[in-house]
Amino acid sequence: MIRILVADDHTMFREGLREMLERQSDFDVVGESADGLETVRMARELCPDVVLMDIHMPLLDGIAASRRISEACPKSRVIILTMDHEDDSVFEAIRAGAQGYVLKEARTRDLVETVRAVHRGEMGIGRSLAAKVLVEFRRLAEPPEASQTVALTEREKTVLALIAQGASNREIAARLVLSEQTVKNSLSALYQRLKVNNRAEAAAYALRARLIPGPERPAASSA
Repeated sequence: MIRILVADDHTMFREGLREMLERQSDFDVVGESADGLETVRMARELCPDVVLMDIHMPLLDGIAASRRISEACPKSRVIILTMDHEDDSVFEAIRAGAQGYVLKEARTRDLVETVRAVHRGEMGIGRSLAAKVLVEFRRLAEPPEASQTVALTEREKTVLALIAQGASNREIAARLVLSEQTVKNSLSALYQRLKVNNRAEAAAYALRARLIPGPERPAASSA
């Protein structure tokens, strides 16, 4: 069972979300919260597998709450709920430790698939946002010192490139002709070597160290 904490300050939306989630045989909604501080407190008490959290919460916003939950409950994975996929706060939430995001207008199937993917340790951000997240990481981050880089095999570089494209474990396994469990184990070992916590940080590291090509930038127009 995937244990889920639902956090949203709109009662009707929160209750509807809970009802929808509980229709899934492998989901167990263990609690609800209406503000950021309550969400952090309940996450510490309940240690849910997944926290579905509105990014704009009273008392403590979703970004700060994500950071506190990531620090206090590293096994709890946060998925941000937002009205707008262009919301710059989504980038901040991912940097704060969130593992994914879902639009509030998304289909039930998309939300369910994102919850399951994040629970498996994948990033639930989709290909379109993945490219934007990597551009943002590249803009903000300075290249690491040479002494801080890690020598990677060609297969590890390929895995990082696929992660940067938003590929799931299943897609990586199919591309490299491996089992999903082998991919999962390889990613865990790779995160440990790179000293990162998740897929977004691994891809960002690879970009900073220039181990993989970054997203293409538009060419300058000629006068």
